[in-house]
Amino acid sequence: MTKNKRSVKKTTHTQLLKGVLDISRSGMGFVMVEGQEKDIKIKPNDFNRAFHGDTVRVQVDKHSVGNMRQEGKVVEVVERKQKEFIGNISVSKAFAFFTPDSEKLMPDFFIPIEKINSAKDGDRVLVKMTKWEKAEKKPEGEVLSVITAENINDFAMKEILIEAGFPLSFDDEVMNEANALSEKITREEIKKRKDCRDILTFTIDPVDAKDFDDAISIRNMDNGCYEIGVHIADVSHFVQPNSVLDKSAYERATSVYLPDRVNPMLPEKISNELCSLRPHEDKYTFSCIFQITNKAEVKHKWIGRTIIHSNHRFTYEEVQEIIEKKDGLHYKPILLLNDLAQRFRKERFNNGAINFSSQEVRFKLDDNGKPLGIVIKESKEAHKLIEEFMLLANRTVAEYISKIKINKQPIPFPYRIHATPDEEKLKPFAAFAKKFGYTFDMKDEMEVATSFNKLLKEVQGKPEQHVLEQLGIRTMAKALYTSENIGHYGLGFEHYCHFTSPIRRYPDVMVHRILQACLDKNLKLDKKMDEKCKHCSDRERKAMEAERASNKYKQVEFMQQFLGDEFDGVISGVASFGFFVETVLHKCEGMVTVRDLSEHDDFRLDEADYALVGLRTKKKFRMGDAVRIKVVAANLGKRQLDYEWIDDKPKHKKTEKVIKASKAKKK
Repeated sequence: MTKNKRSVKKTTHTQLLKGVLDISRSGMGFVMVEGQEKDIKIKPNDFNRAFHGDTVRVQVDKHSVGNMRQEGKVVEVVERKQKEFIGNISVSKAFAFFTPDSEKLMPDFFIPIEKINSAKDGDRVLVKMTKWEKAEKKPEGEVLSVITAENINDFAMKEILIEAGFPLSFDDEVMNEANALSEKITREEIKKRKDCRDILTFTIDPVDAKDFDDAISIRNMDNGCYEIGVHIADVSHFVQPNSVLDKSAYERATSVYLPDRVNPMLPEKISNELCSLRPHEDKYTFSCIFQITNKAEVKHKWIGRTIIHSNHRFTYEEVQEIIEKKDGLHYKPILLLNDLAQRFRKERFNNGAINFSSQEVRFKLDDNGKPLGIVIKESKEAHKLIEEFMLLANRTVAEYISKIKINKQPIPFPYRIHATPDEEKLKPFAAFAKKFGYTFDMKDEMEVATSFNKLLKEVQGKPEQHVLEQLGIRTMAKALYTSENIGHYGLGFEHYCHFTSPIRRYPDVMVHRILQACLDKNLKLDKKMDEKCKHCSDRERKAMEAERASNKYKQVEFMQQFLGDEFDGVISGVASFGFFVETVLHKCEGMVTVRDLSEHDDFRLDEADYALVGLRTKKKFRMGDAVRIKVVAANLGKRQLDYEWIDDKPKHKKTEKVIKASKAKKK
């Protein structure tokens, strides 16, 4: 009897677990801990100064019984998702209170009157949380700026960054540390590096780029090979582990590129000055130097720290013109590099890489960030030239690291991996592609890649091109960072990492440090590598979400001028509640709802056919179909365009000139 009593005796659970706090609309909190099936329930009184999205440590105070959820209390905020908020301020004579815009449960902020920054009662403001003492019921903050009608576009972009958890500015400590760094090139440091300053070197970047993080050098060798160097900004020389700068860069993990701005991972002193490989300046770099034959055979590889001197800064457009005209500054080395890049590219696809190419939309903006037009960005030979040499460097570094073992175990390293397609996603896509006459061989991974490339080649210029490219991309797994090297399926590489963009990606900084430690034979294993890889993958995903949201905002802002106008479009997505249409002229996506279609028929989703089908008429709206739409609403707050289906057959396209002329007449 005593024994039975002991077996059911309850014990106090004091384990601390780490996870991210998710606050529901009802105000209840839940913390998901990696490795646990069920999340932990947190009552509002137990948030302990944590906000939605914060990384927290939770003390579990109840065992789960059966299907009951564990309950716990937040004991520490490990990392804030955000420290800047947008909302409204209430100002009195002695103090002010700030109410953040949030669907989640959040307290008001106390704002000392000397920190309201000229804000008036009722103003919409941007506020930074400065502290939250344990003894205080409310956090304290300061007003960074007041939102006015003139800067509404600016704040829309800032709000997107804040929602994604990216700080809008650098703390004073970070800026002070960056500003204290010296740009002086020292003899002592040069002695540690291979000197490449007398070799022809140049950069190729977008016309508006300021941070040049990669350069290419080229010269002839006596053995008949070409020595080609891929030189990358040596960020890790300036940003030391565990420094204030390093912690700030890790927290962001990536730069974020919005239509009218870059939210950088590193202060401009580093990204645009110290590390930017500007022409006619000596710069510290980390390099992969290859000896390559004219048939693109790599005969020798060298990896290490270097010093370079860029002779010229090219734009992609300038290099493209040189390639097409076969004339211009340094045209012979550029044509040679282009020929080698084309050979590398062909070999990649022969070895199983998939030739996906998606269109990028860029906005023409006025001085206030308002979109004046939309341009489709094409990837031409100049872009592919740089791409192939960056891929070669990334792959070379990953292959080198993969061969190094400690106690017969691979070293912890942030590989960039891409898993094979999920068969459950691939099957419906293959069935859909077959309706257009494209067959898929799913015998093995290589045949799947071959089938993809055959489809992507044959679909060029056909009406179904866009839909099959987009659906094909959706069948793919997402690339991410992990120490478990399973290869990169999309690129067809057994080993791959990110080495070539340390100014804008933190994993590249990690790669540089581990690489140098291996070269120095002074490697210390990083037990937190998996945690760091997950953090960087999460930040990358958030950056992409912010970029999509900002593009959507600019699309809606641009299309406001065309309310009531008709456009040709292509159905880009279907759901039970309607179908999405992307305009042919501007690539702006909006929604036609089933509610608006109800006067024509009762439509139901056919998932297998990626279509909405009318129950009575059997009328189909299928992904890839050409349709005619009218712009009926453009909601900036929701970043949402509403279209109306107006005809079965697309009419002649309106050019921008015709549209502008019609707008002028209306005015």
